Amino acid sequence: MADAAYGLWPLVVFNTLLFVVFAASFFHPKTKRDWRAMGAYTAFLVALFTEMYGTPLTIYLLGSWLGSRFPLLKDTHAGGHLWNDLTGWSGDPHLSPFHLASYVAIGGGFWLIAAAWRHLHEAAQHHRLAVTGPYARVRHPQYDGFLLIMIGFLLQWPTIPTLIMFPVLVYVYARLARNEERDMARQFGEEWADYAARTPAFRPRRRAPRTGAPAPSAAPPQQRDTEPGLSSPPSRRRPR
Repeated sequence: MADAAYGLWPLVVFNTLLFVVFAASFFHPKTKRDWRAMGAYTAFLVALFTEMYGTPLTIYLLGSWLGSRFPLLKDTHAGGHLWNDLTGWSGDPHLSPFHLASYVAIGGGFWLIAAAWRHLHEAAQHHRLAVTGPYARVRHPQYDGFLLIMIGFLLQWPTIPTLIMFPVLVYVYARLARNEERDMARQFGEEWADYAARTPAFRPRRRAPRTGAPAPSAAPPQQRDTEPGLSSPPSRRRPR
């Protein structure tokens, strides 16, 4: 290999475990459905870090095909930042727009998982439906958090396996969400139906703009009482 940054299998294991434990500390998996969500996320990380520090299969495949058109596409650690290679970014790969955007997406994903869990845990303790915090915007913010982390890694280090896996994992999370919603419908009935009707599943709606002007009313009560020909209605309160 042209770069000693590859073939570091202990680093593959370490980074995979680090991000799995980090996510689990925010997600707090308990049910079989929770562990399936964690399993899908873990599979993505294994594929990612295998190419990031183990064997750069994507660079080998694309380098033999596109190497003459994209000279930065080499089997080096810098060459593994595929979006930089394809756009011609020659500066520090860790400071490229793609890499900086990945930090925001990954950090935002972890924040969303943690924030959603706090509201979910509080609702579970009081045996009620979680409808506050991130749950006020979408019905499945924790799944959104996992997908946002994956998008961040795809911006940072896209590979052929992870690009193929991502739409499959979107389908997996959507299916887990449907199963979860059936359970919630049985448990909360009409309350869940009302919540699901006004709250999207994954993609939040844009907030309605505030007009700033109050809606016009018919006439203030004091004006109606003092109009010509009308007298104030007698009070219905009885003297005590």
